[in-house]
Amino acid sequence: MEAMKIRNLYNLEETIAAPLLEQYEYPWEVLPHIKEFIKALGNALPEDRFEKRGEDIWVAKSATVAPTACLNGPCIVDEEAEIRHCAFVRGSAIIGKGAVVGNSTELKNVILSNKVQVPHYNYVGDSILGYKAHMGAGSITSNVKSDKTLVVVKSAEENIETGLKKFGAMLGDCVEVGCNSVLNPGTVIGRHTNVYPLSRVRGFIPENSIFKDQEHIVLNNVINFFLSLSFLNLIVLF
Repeated sequence: MEAMKIRNLYNLEETIAAPLLEQYEYPWEVLPHIKEFIKALGNALPEDRFEKRGEDIWVAKSATVAPTACLNGPCIVDEEAEIRHCAFVRGSAIIGKGAVVGNSTELKNVILSNKVQVPHYNYVGDSILGYKAHMGAGSITSNVKSDKTLVVVKSAEENIETGLKKFGAMLGDCVEVGCNSVLNPGTVIGRHTNVYPLSRVRGFIPENSIFKDQEHIVLNNVINFFLSLSFLNLIVLF
């Protein structure tokens, strides 16, 4: 499905992981390769901007890491990122420029693009979050099905077999996830979509939407209004 492809979810100029993402069509195809990519990239990072802290852990000199945070490799913390009190990075994590990983947040096998915020009690595993994506307090990605079967990405048009047992969520650029929401395995959310607090989300959610519940997904009228204004301005200028 076209809308779920990497090129339609992410601005690759906003992640240090662009060389990896460019190799694949769908974002979940990247998940098995994050670990080795970090190791290769880390050794090539400029020493005047990054320092190595332990085995396969590279932290930008402009980043802030709380003394109580736990970083496990392989891991890259990009420039001006902030890792707050008691954050737990289990490994295989890329944390983008200006990103925030907050109190008691846990990361595992993830790519966080620039300016991502997972600031309060979040679990993000086997997932990719786009530029300026934000997860409200207590919201999590569930990355393994209860019956332990392989994850299938479901949409109104088709179901896609991923071949993966562990697959959290793919959040497009500027996605907002409300507090205490659960993103079920195989969730893909298009750009500029808002998810209500306390939601249970699964499958594909189109871009520029408001997710109220699985039966009520509506287009964001504010976004569409401004898009229509831009279109009218182009007509006037023409």
